[in-house]
Amino acid sequence: MHAFDLTPAMLERFREALERRGIQDVEVAQADVLEIDRLPASWTRYDLVVSASMLEYLPSTRLPTALGGLRSLLKQGGTLVLFITRRNWLTRPLIGRWWQSNLYAESELDRAFREAGFTSVAFRRFPLRFRFLGLWGHVIEARA
Repeated sequence: MHAFDLTPAMLERFREALERRGIQDVEVAQADVLEIDRLPASWTRYDLVVSASMLEYLPSTRLPTALGGLRSLLKQGGTLVLFITRRNWLTRPLIGRWWQSNLYAESELDRAFREAGFTSVAFRRFPLRFRFLGLWGHVIEARA
């Protein structure tokens, strides 16, 4: 398994969480999703890539570029699962203003995924036990 993030602090928190849980064999790198070609050359042809609460901090005009970069890591038919903040009455003040992130409507995300070259884009629901998270964000499953 491989993981990357732009910020050293988040990578350190992730490493600590892996260590607490006794999880080994996860290769971690500091990288920018907008410069995906700087990842190790062996980081390709994945069946699955997961991105959670990361892409909303990019300029919204760069979202298709970031999605295209993540798509380039997938093998043909591979899947990207994205968790990203929804635009609504709750997220505008709490996440949009306070954390200064972008918030997205379903139509904007669908357009960005299509522009990034994904052939199949499906909006999913959180499992019943976590359905309340649907108020916060979108779950998107896209195939390369």
